[in-house]
Amino acid sequence: MTSWIRWQDSLWPSPEEGDSPWRPWSGRIEKFLPYALLALSTVLSLLLSGRDPAVTLRLVGIAAVWLLLTFTPLPERWADHPVVVAVSFAGLVTIAAVLEGHDTIFLIFMITGFFDAMRLRPAPLALAGIFVVSALINTMPDGGPLRAFAEQPALWTVITLVQTAAVGGGGLASAAMARQHAERKRMLDELAAAQEENAVLQRQLLSQAREAGVLDERQRLSQEIHDTLAQGFTGIITQLEAADEAKSDPAEWQRHVGSAMALARENLTAARRSVRALGPQPLAGATLPDALDEVSRLWSGRTGVEVRFTTTGTPRALHPEIEATLLRITQEALANVEKHAAATIVGLTLSYMADQVTVDVRDDGRGFEPGTARPAGDSGFGVPGMRARVARLAGTLHLESEPGGGTAVSANLPALEARP
Repeated sequence: MTSWIRWQDSLWPSPEEGDSPWRPWSGRIEKFLPYALLALSTVLSLLLSGRDPAVTLRLVGIAAVWLLLTFTPLPERWADHPVVVAVSFAGLVTIAAVLEGHDTIFLIFMITGFFDAMRLRPAPLALAGIFVVSALINTMPDGGPLRAFAEQPALWTVITLVQTAAVGGGGLASAAMARQHAERKRMLDELAAAQEENAVLQRQLLSQAREAGVLDERQRLSQEIHDTLAQGFTGIITQLEAADEAKSDPAEWQRHVGSAMALARENLTAARRSVRALGPQPLAGATLPDALDEVSRLWSGRTGVEVRFTTTGTPRALHPEIEATLLRITQEALANVEKHAAATIVGLTLSYMADQVTVDVRDDGRGFEPGTARPAGDSGFGVPGMRARVARLAGTLHLESEPGGGTAVSANLPALEARP
């Protein structure tokens, strides 16, 4: 009942209108319940009671007019006014008491008083209204509350108090459940909003990482072309020029031409590697563990350095940006090992955890002093680029090394799972 809910609202803040799907129905029930109970009482009285029908109908007419004037047609802002509610309650209870005094059957209509009492403000006044209705509904058949309480005050007081406590307690329990329902709904709404906001932020982060990754790849490839192909072409030209100057010496000419051919083959290999680097080809149709295993196996076969690859945790499909970043960092770390470390063994570990995924690359090479300048001529992607990659995906990169003690690179990223 809306009146019941309004009484709850006087005790505790209630949910916003529309939060509960049964509120519209409760409003309709409240509007028509007094008329339904009055009509039911009237029909039963006319059929079962020996009271004068004319008197009964006149009293019922007065009750109906009172309901029409003070209850149903009033605007919402007036219907909830404490003075209007108090007048409506007083008139309704008075007419219902007269009807019940005329015919006990009209105690059915008197039940309406309980719901009207719950509209009273503040809550103690509502409890007082329930007490009055309880007293009238129980004592009117025995001559009214004055006579009943005068003859048996203890009995009727206990009965009235127990009934008031039962009705009021039901209101308290209902209010508590409504409050819990509202609190749960509020928390669920906040959680859903937070999850949606987090999803939006993750999408934005990955979108930014994708755009930044494209720029990084272009920068890395241009640097790689400069460091390998351009230098290789320079070497080829140098060898061919030397061969041209050594035409009179066949052996020297052959040596320079052979060197130029060897450099050309190396450049062709480097060019193919650069083309493959345009996209994470090992990930095409393969899981990340399989891709890393293939990369490490091919790298080991080319360099002659042993790679021990292991996977810990439960492998699962991650967001493509996460997997591509881990693959690129592994490739870059292995390239650095090949270029600088002079290692004999490399350990590669892929670790899946609850909310993180980590790649560790460790070698037993010559190592270096962290923080020192890079070797002359070394302008490749390197550690700063790897840090930039993981930072764009809210990850971290740790580097440990010491001269003669090898190097360890660890990249840690959030384990964002791939969407189905």
